[in-house]
Amino acid sequence: MPRIALATYDPGAEPGKDTDLPELVRALGEAGAEAEARYWDDPDADWGRYDLVVIRSTWDYSWRAAEFRAWADRVDALTRLANPAPVVRWNTDKRYLGELAAAGVPTVPTRYLAPGEPGGLPDGHEYVIKPTSGAGARFAARYTPAEHEQAVRQLGRMHAEGLTAMVQPYMRGIDAGGERALQFFGGRLLHASRKGAVLTPGTAYDAEKVAHPDLERWEPTDAELAVADKALGAVPGGSGLLYARVDLVDGEDGQPRLMELELVEPNLFLWLHPGSLERVVEAISEAAR
Repeated sequence: MPRIALATYDPGAEPGKDTDLPELVRALGEAGAEAEARYWDDPDADWGRYDLVVIRSTWDYSWRAAEFRAWADRVDALTRLANPAPVVRWNTDKRYLGELAAAGVPTVPTRYLAPGEPGGLPDGHEYVIKPTSGAGARFAARYTPAEHEQAVRQLGRMHAEGLTAMVQPYMRGIDAGGERALQFFGGRLLHASRKGAVLTPGTAYDAEKVAHPDLERWEPTDAELAVADKALGAVPGGSGLLYARVDLVDGEDGQPRLMELELVEPNLFLWLHPGSLERVVEAISEAAR
C-alpha cells in the first residue's frame, strides 16, 4: 500500500479553496493507497514516512517563497517529491520565462525590474505589472500609459517588499480568445480549459481578483499543443515532471504565446473535468510505486 501525502496550505478559519483535494484523497484511498492531505508548513509532519509527496495546492507559498523552496529541498532529500525540488526552485521565479524565450519558446515579451534597478515603463501601449513570485494575480495590475503614476506606486510598493517586477504588454488576444490552460499529468495531456481576462481595467494591484473567471472546457489546437511541447521540452530536469500546466494566450499575430508554465501547484480543475480523476489517480499511484 503506497503512502502518499498531498501537500496543501492551511486556510485557517476559512474553508479551503482546493475543492478537488477531498475527492482526490478519497479516490487514491479507493485505489489502494494510504493517502492524506497535509499542510506543507506543518511542523509535525513526518515527510519521510511517505513514498511520495505531491505538491497539490500550496497556494500561500508566494508570500513565503524562500521558506517554501527550503521546504521543498528538505522533503526532496527525505522521499520522492513531485515535482522535484530543482524544478520547484526554478519555477517559483518567473524569470524562467526569459530562459524559455532564449530557448526559442514563443512567450509573452517580458522585462524585469528588480529593486534598485533603473527602468522605464511603456508609454505607447497598455501593459501589465506583476511579481516574479506570485499566484492568483497577486500584486498584478493592468495599466494604460495615462495611468503612469499608479503604476509607479505599485512598483514602489513591490520593490519595498523586495519583489522583482515583471512588465509585459497587455495581450489583447485575451479579450477575444481568453487564456487557455493545457494540463499535463503523467507525461500526457490530461485536459484543457479556457478562462476570461483576470485583469480588468481599473482594478487595483492589491485588490483580490477572481483567478479563473468564466472557466470552460477547451479543445487545444495543434498550434497550442506545439508551443506546450516546446516549453515542456525546454524545462531543466523536465524528464522528472509528474504534472504541468501550460498557460497560453494569443499574440498580435493570432499565434499562441506562453504566458506561464505552472510546475508547482496548478489548480487541476477536476470539478470541470471529472473524467480526468481516474487518470490523475493512476499517475500518482504509479509514481508512488
